Amino acid sequence: MATDLLLIHPSDITFRFELKKQSSCVVRLANHASHYVAFKVKTTSPKKYCVRPTVGIVQPHGTCDFTVTMQAQRTAPPDFNCKDKFLVQSAVVPAGTTEDDISSDLFVKDSGRLVEEKKLRVVLIIPSSSPENGDLSQDPPIQMPSPVTVEKSLEVAQGLKEDGTDRGTVVPKLVEKEGDMKQVNGIEKLTFPKDFKELESRLSTMDAKLREAEGTIAKLNEEKRRNTREKNLLKQELEMMKKKMKIKRAQEGFPFLFVCVVSLVSMAVGYYIHP
Repeated sequence: MATDLLLIHPSDITFRFELKKQSSCVVRLANHASHYVAFKVKTTSPKKYCVRPTVGIVQPHGTCDFTVTMQAQRTAPPDFNCKDKFLVQSAVVPAGTTEDDISSDLFVKDSGRLVEEKKLRVVLIIPSSSPENGDLSQDPPIQMPSPVTVEKSLEVAQGLKEDGTDRGTVVPKLVEKEGDMKQVNGIEKLTFPKDFKELESRLSTMDAKLREAEGTIAKLNEEKRRNTREKNLLKQELEMMKKKMKIKRAQEGFPFLFVCVVSLVSMAVGYYIHP
């Protein structure tokens, strides 16, 4: 009968969630076999979590712990339902293997060695005294139910009704869970009104500046077109003036040229007549 290479406890990575505060969870890996087992921890959100150590060797019949720290978060996920996942890979290794020898190739399933992978989901719980849930009367931390939990509870309540049994012991629990969800949703809405109003104000200011800029651009385009028309008119007038000046110079220069030619001819004729 096949057994797990490593037993993982707890089966979920649980964090006590508080805004702007770090939270840690210690996970223990147990090796009940007589061979050495190497492990490696991966996550879908490496920037959000810090894992120490990420790799290691678990000796035969020994244990090894790794700590997962969630960085301080400014906002809470909807209904405290976190979709992040962790993957613990394990593989049988020979004695004498060190952490420096651990690589991604060690956990390839087609390599011929025994390799296992286990997924761990992230569960967020909220302390009863934290400001995220107000003054709740429950002493232990409560875990926010997911929509699937509510649907299952509703199905159980409906099934009890069809069997004719008393549903009084089920419906209050369902109502209580729904009330908890409404409280958290209401707190979530109250957490961001200031930021929402500030964003609306910034958006209105940006819209006003954009409209002002569009009006300025339209005025500049109109002024550019007007300047272009004036420039073209000035060019036409300049060309006309140049043509008139050429004609005038030609008219004024013809009689002077004629006088010079006649004078030269007269001087030549006089020279030949009276040498």
